[in-house]
Amino acid sequence: MSTLTEHTAGASGYRAGHTLPPRVELVRQLKRRRTLVMGAVLAALPFVLLIAFAVGGDPGSRNGQVTLMDTATASGANFAAVNLFVSAGFLLVIPVALFCGDTVASEASWSSLRYLLAAPVPRARLLASKLLVGLGLSLAAMVLLPVVALAVGTAAYGWGPLQIPTGGALDSGTAAQRLLVVVAYVFVSQLVTAGFAFWLSTRTDAPLGAVGGAVGLTIVGNVLDAVTALGHWRDFLPAHWQFAWADAVQPHPEWSGMIQGTAVSVTYAVVLIALAFRGFARKDIVS
Repeated sequence: MSTLTEHTAGASGYRAGHTLPPRVELVRQLKRRRTLVMGAVLAALPFVLLIAFAVGGDPGSRNGQVTLMDTATASGANFAAVNLFVSAGFLLVIPVALFCGDTVASEASWSSLRYLLAAPVPRARLLASKLLVGLGLSLAAMVLLPVVALAVGTAAYGWGPLQIPTGGALDSGTAAQRLLVVVAYVFVSQLVTAGFAFWLSTRTDAPLGAVGGAVGLTIVGNVLDAVTALGHWRDFLPAHWQFAWADAVQPHPEWSGMIQGTAVSVTYAVVLIALAFRGFARKDIVS
C-alpha cells in the first residue's frame, strides 16, 4: 500500500491535498439513510413535546419550586430551551457518536477503506476529511433541534421573552444570543464523545461497536458523576459540566462552569483525536 502511494505521489498532476475533498465526503454522508433518519428524529422531538404538553396540560411548579420545564409554554424561546435541556444529556450524544464513530469503521465494514487509500488518499487526509464532516454534521444536528423547537414553540406559544425559573426574563434579542451560546457550549461539551467515537472508529471494523462505545462512555460518565463520594474527582468528568450552559440563561450569566467544562472536553478530545491519527497511520489496512 505504501509503495503504491509513493509511486502515485510522484505522478504528474497528483496533488495529495486535492484527494477526497470534504464536500465529496459531505455529499456521501448526507445521502446515507442514517443521516436522514437522525435528522428526522431530532426534528420530530419538538412536535412530540408539543403534543405532550397539549395532552398533559401546561406544566406547573412542584412544591413551590419553578424549574425550566415549568416555563416551557411561556414562549417560543422557553420551549427551545426546554428541548435543549431534555436532549443535551443523552439524545444529542447519539448523532455525535453516530457521525464520528461510524465514519471510518463503516468503510472498513464495507471493505472499501483499502480502495480509498489505494486511490491514493493519504491516511491523514482521509481522517481529516471524515472528522471535519462528522463534526459538521454533529453541529448541524445540534442547530436543527433548537431551530425547529423555536419555530414550533413560537407558533404554539408566541414570540416573547425567555422566562427564567429563578425570576426575571431575557428579552427576545438577548434570549436568541444566549441560546446560540448554549448550542455552542453543548457542541463543545460533546467533543470528547466525538473524539472517543472517532478513535474507536479507527480501531474497529464494526460501526456499531464504535457508536455504542461512545454512547456507553457517556452513560458511564453520568453514572460516575452521580457518585458524590468521588468529590472533586468529578471535576475531571465531562459529564459533570454538561449542564453548565444553564448559567448562560440567567440575567447575569456565569461563565466559570462553561470555561471549565470546555477545557475538560477539549483536552480529552485533542488527546483522543491525536491517538486516532497516530494509530491509523500505522494500522495494517486489510478491509
